[in-house]
Amino acid sequence: MSFENSFAAARAFALVLFLALPGFLASSAPAFALTATATVRDANSIQLGDVTYRLDGVDAPELDQVCIDDHADPWTCGIEARDQLAKLIGKRAVRCDDVGPEKSFGKRHRAICTAEGDKASLNEQLVKLGFAIAREPIKANVKPAAAEAKTASAGIWKGCFVAPQEFRSGKKDGALLGAACRSDRDKEIRAVLFPDELTMPPSCSVKGKLAVRARVTGNIGIYHLRGCPSYPATTKPDRWFCSEDDAQAAGFRRAYNCRRPK
Repeated sequence: MSFENSFAAARAFALVLFLALPGFLASSAPAFALTATATVRDANSIQLGDVTYRLDGVDAPELDQVCIDDHADPWTCGIEARDQLAKLIGKRAVRCDDVGPEKSFGKRHRAICTAEGDKASLNEQLVKLGFAIAREPIKANVKPAAAEAKTASAGIWKGCFVAPQEFRSGKKDGALLGAACRSDRDKEIRAVLFPDELTMPPSCSVKGKLAVRARVTGNIGIYHLRGCPSYPATTKPDRWFCSEDDAQAAGFRRAYNCRRPK
């Protein structure tokens, strides 16, 4: 082989290697992981330091969501689901493996999170207990746990509820889920699941209203803070949030006449 041909072949090989290397590094490099003391924001969200993750493959009742229990009574299932996640963690550190951005919840990322000493992820355990349903996972394999919880009528499955996604969007005619749902009581059940006046969860005083005009800015609603002119006028909020960050992550924007209190 001539020198010119050898040089050309070497240059071509180097070019192929250069183009392939970034993809190889991206595929072989481990996903970003963070281990720290955890703060449970809700049954979907865990905060490690100043980073908040949503559990991949998991959709749990929101803090202000109401379900019906197996005795046909209203039940603050969102608060119970959050407390169940906190119990699973206890005082242990949590490792969260970032698996990608969460398109529906602001700047938050999805993660598979595991408490120190556990083999099963918190994602899987929460679904298996019946305090979350499976949703569009990137990495987490929670479908077997979801099927098991539904068959056993565990957690929220023992009563009647709507999928958290439908609660968030105010879809009152969505499917009713759970062992205690009754087609002959459809209207009465929906009135409980979507009450005219939603009870404020403890320490969650930010009011949210679903609003068509909010879609102009790519949002689904508007939130109002205490101390703002629009706050007392918002008498029947569609949602309650514990912080501005939670409201923004849920797709709500701050009311234009509402400035951050000094």
